[in-house]
Amino acid sequence: MQDKNTDLFSWLARFLDVSLIIAGGLIAHDVRFSSLDFSDIERLLIAFNSALALLLFPAFGVYETWRGKPFAMMLARVTLAWIAVVAAGLLLAFTLHRMDAVSRLWFAYSTLISGALIIASKLVVYSALRLMRGRGLNQRSVAIVGAQGFSRTLLAHLCSTPEQGFTPVCILDTTGDEELHASGISGMSAPTSAIGMGGNRLPVLNDFDELVDKVRAEDINEVWLALPLSQEHTIYRFVHALRHDFVNLRLIPDTRSISLFNHSMTDVAGLATINLTTSPVSTLQMWPKMLFDRLFAATALLALSPLMIAISIAVKTTSKGPVFFTQHRKGADGRPFRIYKFRSMGVHRENTGHVTQATRNDPRVTQVGAFLRRTSLDELPQFLNVLFGHMSVVGPRPHAIEHDDLYKELIYGYMFRYRIKPGITGWAQVNGYRGATEKVEKMQSRVKFDLFYIHNWSFWFDIKIVAMTMFKGFIGRNAY
Repeated sequence: MQDKNTDLFSWLARFLDVSLIIAGGLIAHDVRFSSLDFSDIERLLIAFNSALALLLFPAFGVYETWRGKPFAMMLARVTLAWIAVVAAGLLLAFTLHRMDAVSRLWFAYSTLISGALIIASKLVVYSALRLMRGRGLNQRSVAIVGAQGFSRTLLAHLCSTPEQGFTPVCILDTTGDEELHASGISGMSAPTSAIGMGGNRLPVLNDFDELVDKVRAEDINEVWLALPLSQEHTIYRFVHALRHDFVNLRLIPDTRSISLFNHSMTDVAGLATINLTTSPVSTLQMWPKMLFDRLFAATALLALSPLMIAISIAVKTTSKGPVFFTQHRKGADGRPFRIYKFRSMGVHRENTGHVTQATRNDPRVTQVGAFLRRTSLDELPQFLNVLFGHMSVVGPRPHAIEHDDLYKELIYGYMFRYRIKPGITGWAQVNGYRGATEKVEKMQSRVKFDLFYIHNWSFWFDIKIVAMTMFKGFIGRNAY
């Protein structure tokens, strides 16, 4: 069921937008000519833009309810709609061959002023509604259907964001799903309990029919199905039972058990899809990180080049073999690349498919190599990998492919670390997880920190890790 005053608000919004388009034309004319003596073509353009706004704004979803939606999305739609209106106005003027009678400066002023007024009005209304809803006004009632664990998560979110305008009024607990189905069939009411939410007690129902009756009796606006995708039968029962009722029925899938990442909606081939195990950060969001990586790597290589030359000489003159140690590792989405390090061990052969981690007092490690490993100076050539785009300055550390094959079967979520580029340093490393991982428990802890980083990534989180690395991340007790 819709808000009672939705139609009235929608018409008021339309009237306000037309008024602001006219006002923008008047202000622009006064600024440009210090008069309000319009030509016929200018009057026609203002009238045409007003009429076209009434036609196109609804098509762009400008007058849809923006309850619970971000303002940036509304701003983008309003801006695109206004650009479409202005473009159509220009096309009209050119079609009538009257563009020569229109002041281009007036037209530009009118476009900018009217657009600014419309956007400002939307911001004022949006902010006023959020303020009202934050004080308990203009709310929509919500019944939540789901297991108590996930339902409590939704309740906590709604309690912390009252400005979104949704008030939970009851819960249907589906923890005992078979009992729920049985009670719905038999018509017997199950006992009702309560759950705390923001100082209030919400009734917790256990009977399907009881909730349906409550929705109808109390004119509940929304029913949110917080259910696993496997509960198709329960979802269908609600769709069927409420098919004649004007209630918003929404599915909020409980996919916590089948994915490690936050679940976002996207459009694929024109189909609405839920991302379960895709990369949690879009390419657009990663641009600051990519730019920072290249600049930081180039600066580091230039500044550290004397030190790297000195290390190269020390490695070459103290033991036989190449200066650099190279090995294939997995990059973003599992793409292989060749990683570079200063060689810290004597040249030796490993059995195929097996990599032996360095241990304390390992005879394979050279004297120079021991110092390089303890201070992480052996990692400096990896700035070349960053410059080439194989790695990032900050990210989960890449492990030997043989170790990947071992741990991916032992640690749940291990391979999700490769959904983003691996890094020279990372959240696990600045928290003490460097060097060898003799026990699976150590690797589990490292993976936990890596996944936390991926879940909570931001550009400023990267800067924090870089700063922490500068102060405490170079020397590690576990690096030998």
